Amino acid sequence: MMKSLVSNFFFFWLLSSLAFGQYNLSGRVGSRADSTGQAGCRVYLANGRLVTTTDSSGRFEFTNLANGQYTLQVIHPDFWVAKMDVSIHNGNRYVSLWLNSRTQTLDELVVTDKRTDFGFTRMRGVENMGIYEGKKSEVIIPEQLVANLATNNARQIYARVAGLNIYENEGAGLQLSIGGRGLDPNRTANFNVRQNGYDISADALGYPESYYTPPVEAIGRIQIVRGAASLQYGTQFGGLLNFVMKKPVTNRKLELTARQTLGSFGFYNAFTSLSGTVGKLSYYTFFQYKVGNGWRPNSHFSNYTAYGNVNYLISPKTTLGAELTQMSYLAQQPGGLTDAMFRENPRQSNRERNWFAVNWTLPALHFDHKFSVSSEVNVRLFGLSAYRYSLGFRPNRVASPDDLSERDLIKGDFANWGAEARYLKRYSIGSHQAVGLVGSRYYHGFNHNVQGLGSKGKGHDFSFIDEQQGISSDYRFPNKNVALFAENIFYIGDKFSLTPGLRYEYILTRANGFYGTLTRDLAGNILSASRTPEERMNGRQFLLGGLGLSVKPSSLLDLYANLSQNYRSITFSDMRIANPSQVIDPNLKDERGYSVDVGVRSTQTTLYSFDVSGFVLNYNNRIGEVQFYDQSDRVLRRRSNIGQALILGLESYAEADLLRLLQPQRTTLSGVLFTNLAFIHSRYAVSEIPGVVGNRVEFVPAVNLKTGVRFGINNLKTSLQYTYLSEQFTDATNAREGGVSAVIGLIPAYHILDASCSYQFRRFRLEGSLNNLTNVFYFTRRATGYPGPGILPSDGRSLYLTLQVRL
Repeated sequence: MMKSLVSNFFFFWLLSSLAFGQYNLSGRVGSRADSTGQAGCRVYLANGRLVTTTDSSGRFEFTNLANGQYTLQVIHPDFWVAKMDVSIHNGNRYVSLWLNSRTQTLDELVVTDKRTDFGFTRMRGVENMGIYEGKKSEVIIPEQLVANLATNNARQIYARVAGLNIYENEGAGLQLSIGGRGLDPNRTANFNVRQNGYDISADALGYPESYYTPPVEAIGRIQIVRGAASLQYGTQFGGLLNFVMKKPVTNRKLELTARQTLGSFGFYNAFTSLSGTVGKLSYYTFFQYKVGNGWRPNSHFSNYTAYGNVNYLISPKTTLGAELTQMSYLAQQPGGLTDAMFRENPRQSNRERNWFAVNWTLPALHFDHKFSVSSEVNVRLFGLSAYRYSLGFRPNRVASPDDLSERDLIKGDFANWGAEARYLKRYSIGSHQAVGLVGSRYYHGFNHNVQGLGSKGKGHDFSFIDEQQGISSDYRFPNKNVALFAENIFYIGDKFSLTPGLRYEYILTRANGFYGTLTRDLAGNILSASRTPEERMNGRQFLLGGLGLSVKPSSLLDLYANLSQNYRSITFSDMRIANPSQVIDPNLKDERGYSVDVGVRSTQTTLYSFDVSGFVLNYNNRIGEVQFYDQSDRVLRRRSNIGQALILGLESYAEADLLRLLQPQRTTLSGVLFTNLAFIHSRYAVSEIPGVVGNRVEFVPAVNLKTGVRFGINNLKTSLQYTYLSEQFTDATNAREGGVSAVIGLIPAYHILDASCSYQFRRFRLEGSLNNLTNVFYFTRRATGYPGPGILPSDGRSLYLTLQVRL
């Protein structure tokens, strides 16, 4: 009897082992040139679901794998990407992969992790301690672009990101202002903006405007994840915008890159970077300085940015890193124009006493540890010490000449710090793979905002004339934010996955201070000043959810869809700020809603790529502005909760190397055609404000087109890009004329043509860019305050030349 039981048990154990057996895949990665094993290679399995790193001998191993077909992908900065299809059938497997060196052709540009020749790709399902399966994402690789990098030209750099709306009111690239799907582009305030994974905006919740933008010349990758990023990174409707700085070179102790750029209107840019690896220590650092006079009078600026990153490899599984960013700039503001002034002469300026100064310091630490090939943790500590000062004469009537009176001065100081931890685990459920991510975040912010009367002079004197009577408001805005989040990919077979997620948020926002009232005589002298103390506190907590799915019917296609809730709190500017043309509703409420994406896209390829998707953005309690008349019949704007906005559209991107498709044997020849086209419909579905229901939502052009060609032969590359945006409104009433203040009204349709080229010769590269080739006069923004108010014209035709040397 016992013998029979043992035999039956062994038989069923054998059957279960054959059916649900877990096997190992191991191997070695080596250089084809000399057969040596390569350490530090990233080895991806099954579209990034599993990942490991080769040891000092080039060996790797994956455990607990079920029977099936797998694809191995190996990436190393010094070698071309290698792929191999592997079959596991009732046994362990051992494979060898041989890598081809990138340095075999000396004239080739070395690019880390090159998955495309277009300078544009998308996130893997699991990448850099994040989950992106089923999400709409875009990745820009600046070094592969033929564009004007020295001026951070957003129109060219973000040309392949569908549906973006870009403010273009200064040609130096000091600030990035992008939006999309009806989101205000101003200082990219509707995106969660990060550098190497940590916050860089003034205050992530209370004041999410980004006054600092990393130089594109120093950026390795720009990652954009749409609204579904709200669960992992924060609640913004726009999603994630993450600047990944260039990595240290691993095969040299010192590499120097120097770039010198000269351009129109007195533009000069100098960029120098150093990078290398010495033993277990690696580093990357740069310094950028640029100066210029601007397209309009009174537009002089000077800017410097310094950055240093150091990483120490404590062990093959543990890395500790530190980085520091310092940026400062001073810019003269030419002021805004009325519609009539723009039609008369868009280059004119009637303001010479307006100034803007920013100083940004960003320290950060990160700790990365791999417990095993299937589990890893990342901890980031980050901080911000910064200020932004604005000074100028800015009456509601834009055309009024400067009366040389005291200027309006606003000083904002920021002292923030935060910590974020993530734990990523790859595991199996039966014969199916799964990936789980859990994380937490703590954020402490402090903003001190003071507004009052500045000097009567012309220079950039950022001091108040009277610390007692001259202050119109003085507020401190402390806030705290605690968040917990979790997402998990459930792979159901090789073709289907579900990704649910949750995020818990606790937000405590406070305001402490006073606002003042000045009484003047007929000569404008101050007779008396009164102060009204004010204190507010707003604590709230909520839970957000989302679900993504992905279907891969073939190795060439990916069908994706996601639904994610979004949330945006009122900002400090919504609580209290004095603006001569704006009135703020004291009963403002936070914005809530959800976003949906459904699309189809190609897998990674160097010959063609496409992504076509539809989206829905439901925006409840949308904060916006409406025009009204006060008791003196002045046209003013009221900032309040407008109502429910519904935005839906079709976003499409397609790119193909037509010459290589037709003549694949001619590897030195390429002819790329790309088209980025978005059709967007928007309307206010619900509103208590008369005349708003049925109106179009602000900042939504119905047609948004960017298309172009790039031709390359050997080391010469040229590009031509065309941009067209149809008309858009700037307030919920859909006013077409701006009146005396010009802060609301129509932004007419515009079209721009840009041309660029580059030539690589050994260690040297020469770049040229001719922006706004046809010298079109247009504008993309009506500013409500600084650097306006009023219409801010975009730059006319401009030429830039860059010389780069890499040693």
